[in-house]
Amino acid sequence: MSHLTHLSAPGGVAPATQYTHVVMGTGRFVAVSGQLPLDERGELVGAGDATAQARQVFGNLRRCLAAAGATFADVVKLTYFVTDMAHMPAIRTARDEALDPDRLPAASAVQVAGLVRPEFLMEIEAYAVVAERP
Repeated sequence: MSHLTHLSAPGGVAPATQYTHVVMGTGRFVAVSGQLPLDERGELVGAGDATAQARQVFGNLRRCLAAAGATFADVVKLTYFVTDMAHMPAIRTARDEALDPDRLPAASAVQVAGLVRPEFLMEIEAYAVVAERP
């Protein structure tokens, strides 16, 4: 049995296919700082290309989760910070490549005036709960 439970709030608006209302978990809590579209050398990936940036960000999230002994299956919450909501389809595509689209985490998307560098189109943070080891 999974250490995570996905719930829809009774009487609430049904979530679109992009998130789950509530995800509960038992285990170790993992917080991953917002990841940017930078490669291992700190160089921008995908200048002006939301799809390339989203794929790089999800790759960076994967590496951070792995460092904590977690995978995308353990993610309970994603927060998307985007400079333009028009980038959300690219983010959803990259997300769907990384996560099980039938067990999506809770999520929030926020349009921001800017990120730490103007060439960044997005920053994504994650929260996960990793099952306790027996």
